Amino acid sequence: MLIILSELLDAMLQQARNDHPRETCGVIAGPRASRLPTRLVPMRNSASSETFFQFDAQEHLKVWREMEALDEVPCVIYHSHTHSAAYPSRADILLAGEPQTHYVILCTAEGHGPSVRSFRIVDHQVTEEAIRTMETYSRLKNG
Repeated sequence: MLIILSELLDAMLQQARNDHPRETCGVIAGPRASRLPTRLVPMRNSASSETFFQFDAQEHLKVWREMEALDEVPCVIYHSHTHSAAYPSRADILLAGEPQTHYVILCTAEGHGPSVRSFRIVDHQVTEEAIRTMETYSRLKNG
């Protein structure tokens, strides 16, 4: 299950709407110890495509180095689908290389089902997971 702050979910959706009809993309980093997503990092879709996203290579390297320096991990990798349902495409599955990461797909296409879905993609196997939004993580941290 993906547990995420509602403000982060809202920010991803707003970014997807702003970038529509091009696919949007980004990462939500979180502390290695908790693996709770806390820091939204919108990224540039270097493919600038309506059907594909690709992190800019320089930005990708910079963001991953920042996370390492801050002892963070990529808790969520997200992108939008602007003309199809929020389900991983063949390319999404082939390129998913972070087995501990939640892959969130935001759908900005009309009539294609839910606007947000989350998946685990491990060894090319896709498993959908529930999303639980919270206003704060304080209840989790306090037991």
